[in-house]
Amino acid sequence: MKLTLAYCPGACSLVPYVLLTEAGAAFDTLPINLGKNEHNRPEYLRINPKAKVPTLIIDGDPLTENVAIQMWIARQFPQAQLLPQDPMAYVKAISLMAWCSSGIHPKLTQQARPERYCALEGSADSVRELGSHSLFELFEIADQMLAGREWFFDHFTCVDAYFYWCFRRGSQFKPDVSGFKNCMAHLQRMQARPSVQKLLAYEAQVQADFAKAA
Repeated sequence: MKLTLAYCPGACSLVPYVLLTEAGAAFDTLPINLGKNEHNRPEYLRINPKAKVPTLIIDGDPLTENVAIQMWIARQFPQAQLLPQDPMAYVKAISLMAWCSSGIHPKLTQQARPERYCALEGSADSVRELGSHSLFELFEIADQMLAGREWFFDHFTCVDAYFYWCFRRGSQFKPDVSGFKNCMAHLQRMQARPSVQKLLAYEAQVQADFAKAA
């Protein structure tokens, strides 16, 4: 089986990169420079007409949407135990993955691309402020979930990888997230994992390659 992950540094394609590494899967990457609009080039739109990353190309067949990709990885590599085995815990994990995707992620986009939310001149700061307020409310919920535990469930799962990206990305907009003690501890635990250390090294390499090509 040949796996190729369409990936951009900083984007949520970080999540399947970490999970494929956790699973011990052999995979290639297809670096996509979102800053250079490569996701809208015809050759990539033929792979993913949604013009997004990640895309996981499985023996030539593209799979899109982060939650679906994560579920596929977990099912394809069951030995990695990337989702809980208990049926109720399993669906709760899917619920949290969907929350990261449809709840937290749009608030991050609101910080990065306020023009997508309001086109009125001079509205960007207000849009960002409202998004930041909502984001902090969501991080507070996650902080409570992580109280007294290392991971969202009894062991590392897809949820941890997805929330790691959400919290890391949120902190890059320079808000003071230090008050979310449990989220901060979770971030530190994640960054100590070999899969994340591999990701961070690869991220830096691709960023350097993009800079050279600029």
